[in-house]
Amino acid sequence: MSQTIQRKILVVDDEPDVVTYLGALLGDHGYAVSTAADGREGFAKAKSELPDLITLDITMPNESGVRMFRDLQDDLETAQIPVVIITGISLEFKRFIETRKRLRPPAGYFEKPIDRDEVLSRIRQILGEEN
Repeated sequence: MSQTIQRKILVVDDEPDVVTYLGALLGDHGYAVSTAADGREGFAKAKSELPDLITLDITMPNESGVRMFRDLQDDLETAQIPVVIITGISLEFKRFIETRKRLRPPAGYFEKPIDRDEVLSRIRQILGEEN
């Protein structure tokens, strides 16, 4: 019997209900989930845990998701971790972030409230678990 390696996902969001929802959704689908409440804590966890994927909110206290996204891409240890933006900010922000020449676009982008099946499908696709 072969053992499957559990993929790690870091959920970064300042809304406890969102963290609980995403944690349960991802955990129920076999992922190991860790969480952070802002960009500063999220970046520290990304560096120490090196997750397989990060879901990231944009508007948070202390350090925004934009800053964390930039910091992740600027750090050699975290630059290759795929980031899926899950935010209440409109698609205007998506267009903005995708036009930044200094930043690679996120691996996925979803507005809250999310469609759970779409998010799971995109995460599986990013992690190479779905064709």
